[in-house]
Amino acid sequence: MKQKPTSGPNSQQQEAIHITEGPLLIIAGPGSGKTFTLVERIYHLISEKNIQPEQLFVSTFTEKAAAELITRVSSRLAADNIAVNLNEMYIGTFHSICLRFLEENREFTRLKRSFTLLDQFDQQYFLYQKLSEYQNIEGSEYILENTRGWWAAEKLMMWVNKVSEEALDPKVLLNALEPEVQALGRCYQQYQKHLEEENYLDFSTIQLEALRLLEGHPEILNEIREKIQYLMVDEYQDTNTIQERILFTLAKPDFNLCVVGDDDQGLYRFRGATIRNILEFPQQFPSDVCKQVSLTTNYRSHPDIIEFYDKWMETLDWTADGKIFRYEKEIVPDAEADFTDMPTTLKVTGNNPKNWHKEVLAFLYRLRDSGALTDWNQVAFLFRSVKSQKAVALAEALEADGIPVYSPRSNLFFDRTEIRLMIGALIFLFPQFPEVRQWNKNVWFDIWDYYDNDCFQEFTTELRKPENQPLLEWCRRQARVHRTLTEGTDYAFSGLFYVLLQFPLFSQYLGDVTQGDVIGSRPARNLAIFSQMLNKYEYIHRINVLTPNNLDRNLQRLFNQFFRFLKEGNIFEYEDASEYAPSGCVSFMTIHQSKGLEFPVVIVGSMEVTPWERSNDLDALLQRKYYSKKPFEPLDQTKNYDFWRLFYTAFSRAQNLLILTCQEQVSGRRVPSKYFKSVYDLLPPWRTASFQPENLTLETIKDVDLKNEYSFTSHITVFENCARQYKFYRDIGFAPIRRNPILFGTLVHQTIEDIHKAVLRGEEHIVTDDQIENWFETNYTHLSRQERLYLRQEAQDAALDHVLRYVDRERSTWNRIRETEVEVSLVKDLYILKGHVDLIRGEDGTVEIVDFKSEKKPDLVSEWEKVERYRRQLEVYAHIIEGRTEHTISKMHLYYTGEDDGNPYVSFDKDTRSIEQTVATFDGIVARIENKDFEIAARPDRLCRNCDMKAYCDAM
Repeated sequence: MKQKPTSGPNSQQQEAIHITEGPLLIIAGPGSGKTFTLVERIYHLISEKNIQPEQLFVSTFTEKAAAELITRVSSRLAADNIAVNLNEMYIGTFHSICLRFLEENREFTRLKRSFTLLDQFDQQYFLYQKLSEYQNIEGSEYILENTRGWWAAEKLMMWVNKVSEEALDPKVLLNALEPEVQALGRCYQQYQKHLEEENYLDFSTIQLEALRLLEGHPEILNEIREKIQYLMVDEYQDTNTIQERILFTLAKPDFNLCVVGDDDQGLYRFRGATIRNILEFPQQFPSDVCKQVSLTTNYRSHPDIIEFYDKWMETLDWTADGKIFRYEKEIVPDAEADFTDMPTTLKVTGNNPKNWHKEVLAFLYRLRDSGALTDWNQVAFLFRSVKSQKAVALAEALEADGIPVYSPRSNLFFDRTEIRLMIGALIFLFPQFPEVRQWNKNVWFDIWDYYDNDCFQEFTTELRKPENQPLLEWCRRQARVHRTLTEGTDYAFSGLFYVLLQFPLFSQYLGDVTQGDVIGSRPARNLAIFSQMLNKYEYIHRINVLTPNNLDRNLQRLFNQFFRFLKEGNIFEYEDASEYAPSGCVSFMTIHQSKGLEFPVVIVGSMEVTPWERSNDLDALLQRKYYSKKPFEPLDQTKNYDFWRLFYTAFSRAQNLLILTCQEQVSGRRVPSKYFKSVYDLLPPWRTASFQPENLTLETIKDVDLKNEYSFTSHITVFENCARQYKFYRDIGFAPIRRNPILFGTLVHQTIEDIHKAVLRGEEHIVTDDQIENWFETNYTHLSRQERLYLRQEAQDAALDHVLRYVDRERSTWNRIRETEVEVSLVKDLYILKGHVDLIRGEDGTVEIVDFKSEKKPDLVSEWEKVERYRRQLEVYAHIIEGRTEHTISKMHLYYTGEDDGNPYVSFDKDTRSIEQTVATFDGIVARIENKDFEIAARPDRLCRNCDMKAYCDAM
């Protein structure tokens, strides 16, 4: 069956592509070629209307969707030999675009250099650490809702995020009549103070700070408006109040704003999204100003599947108070496709767990044995939660019968053998742990059973094996040291982790991770995630080494709090962004997780669930009285609307087969629940004679075509220095802990950038020694906190000398500075290359490139390979800058800030003739990276000395 338009856009898509001026609403039904339409619309703006990529704002729901869009647009342009730099486009999630606004204009915000972005766990843990301060706030019981500890922090996080997402005015909340609203205002005010003190930013306040930037600085807003001429927003049904405000602020006065979405797939009310944004969009403008296009041809699904999910939506009354809370639409199948003449929407059931699991297995094997199913990854199971007892039991039954299950978000991270062994090893290394963890005899945490029975016992069982004798001896020595620690060590928990990797019990997981097999490489990637967790813990608690004074407290916090909260909450395993599911595995995922995806066979579980209420009295009060708009949908109906939209999304993921599955009659309770009854009862069972899978053609799972981004410094240079380091730190994702040389260089670079920005603002007079030291100290404070690294005073003095020496030498040439930290990027057929460079004025109207190196000038004879590598990099910078600007590059320079007496410059004339060879060299490096070719001819001894993986490599 044909899945996407191959002969060009249909008439509806054509209309959506060519309406470029003014507001446009595109209602895109399931499988209607939405991404295809967006690609063609961007292509049309660039190729036909001569719009530059930097004039486009394109918001997508995920960064993966943005990367896929960039890849498809660049391929589309390349096919017509249209050369533009797509990397200048404002494209990404709403959060990432707002973050870019903040980073480009940081000096106009509350943020200082090297601010830390908190993910959801970081934010909740941060609030947990400060919880006592919130508990002391008058009225906090309204906000914490009788919860304690970790769960109180979760409640608090939900409320402060709600205030940010709705852009509520804290002053209005503080002056409210209701005590619970006043308490919310006080808690939010305290939270904002904490964020500012720590130089933190969370995902909700990214957008709030962006709105403050735009509304509080008209000059910045005008500058951005002049640059961005056309705005497109995907998944508009899942935007929130503050996102709408930002969009409408940016889009004025022309409102060349195109929003795309499907109101029937609005899933994220619990994250602050409001369906009213898409349902009321046309009414935001004068009559007939907003154009509206509906994409209704489904190129994805069999007509039976379309008919089923249409019928599902019709079983709910969407009218209330004279309004209809969805757009009328009639989704139709592709008229040109050939469809199998058999039922493709079925049910698979059983009346007890064993019988149900047996039926699911029989159905799967019937598909496989018929020849229709050629790979297990053509099957996706969708649930409301993959952590539910029924979903977990079904997954275990499938795996026990030889069908592998891929479910990276099912909270199995702490159940993996490699993680249990690593935690067991850390417990063994600290024999005082059982005493330390239980500070009170009446205290008991359930996770202690996991530590004792699953982790410690499994590790000690392995230690008794003869092949692990060296590990046993090392662990015993370290345990004796830690038991009676009398002086500080030169390591923390993450240091011990890296030493453990040298022993075969752990190094076995790091061997063959180069073939791109997600399941095969999962243990190594899980250990990398574990290293990131340890790194995060040590960063949060400012732990650099273990000391007699801090050891017991840090052990207690690590195991009783940090690991416990991660285990009880969410820690996801590695997912490969380039594919839906690895070959040979069925997928288990949540319905939310499946959004935007499609699978040949979709099996929807969770048939026992019912609509659930998400709001409470305070939430309802805020909506009625304090939100910028009055409630839209009737509050007593929102749970039903959300329920129907959730399962509509699930049903519409199916291409060839849609299966509803459940264990019927659970403990006397009707399953499926009454909400599914009217559609479920009409479905034929899979054993019906009319279902003949031999006559069925199933689509195959497609890989997601993504162009990866590579940085000269973080990727190309790292790989050339040591491909094995690249493998562990960049590809697998281990978190390095020895980064002092990087901290030194970043500190020098950032301070020089501060100087250049002052000069470019016309403030040369403030570039004094005192001000330079002030910039330097500020940068060091925030960098050392962010990186959890510190420089000895001698190293700090040396770094400051680098900067002061640069100023003394160049002060008389400030007028030559053109631009600082210019981002350069080259979009290739298979990847994107990025870097940063400074520009200075050259002779005869030309421009010269300068790249700063915070080291001594190398010997140009003995270290010519290193210098040649930098020259090639500058050559590509020059090529890119000339390609995207009107500048002519005449010279290229390396500036060595560590040079004491001689000339700090190494200069090159630009050689256009060798650019093709240079780019070909980078093509080869990227090809090796993407082919997972990390072999090295010899170990680079200089780098090995400061590499965390040294013990592992030594033992190989």
